Amino acid sequence: MRIIGLLQARTSSTRLPGKVLMRILGEPMILHQLRRIKRSELIDDIILCTSAESSDDELAKVCSGAGYQVFRGSLNDVLDRFVSCLDGEECDQVVRLTGDCPLTDPAIIDKTIQKHLEKEVDYTSNSLAPTYPDGLDVEVFKITALLRAWKEAVLPSHREHATPYIYSHPELFELQNVEATNDLSYMRWTVDEPVDFEFVTQVFEHLYPLN
Repeated sequence: MRIIGLLQARTSSTRLPGKVLMRILGEPMILHQLRRIKRSELIDDIILCTSAESSDDELAKVCSGAGYQVFRGSLNDVLDRFVSCLDGEECDQVVRLTGDCPLTDPAIIDKTIQKHLEKEVDYTSNSLAPTYPDGLDVEVFKITALLRAWKEAVLPSHREHATPYIYSHPELFELQNVEATNDLSYMRWTVDEPVDFEFVTQVFEHLYPLN
């Protein structure tokens, strides 16, 4: 079994443009996140999945220059971008992560993957009924579920993100939610606004030098 992690990212964010390339401790935020994902023990390969737009040239250059595999596809049809990215890849399960979560926890990624494999469901997430801090979101799904969504989804809202068609059709797909021991969903660790970036920067500045 081969599990591929797809990190979805772009620089044309409307609320905080270029946030994935903003620097924390002298390095682009996206590279910090990729290193954290790389610590997962269950993901076999990581691919940065971005758009083919010129606005994402620098993002692709930074990540490929750091030794990461990069795929570029449709800006708006992210579902097609994911399927095109995986075309030709031997892959059974896919892990979807987003580039605005630099505090991604490899242990939570692996916990979600493990629960997914144990139950053999189509889709597992820790955000269907959130109990983890916003910014630790993980989605794991069968490649067969992704391909079915790609073939059947027609609504723009089902194609501009990779997974809404899957989790909005529980009658078609077997879904599972992973919960934290305590409900920490009130915490915000994602980066969408300048204040979010300031918070994450302070976390790295305080904790990164220690470990």
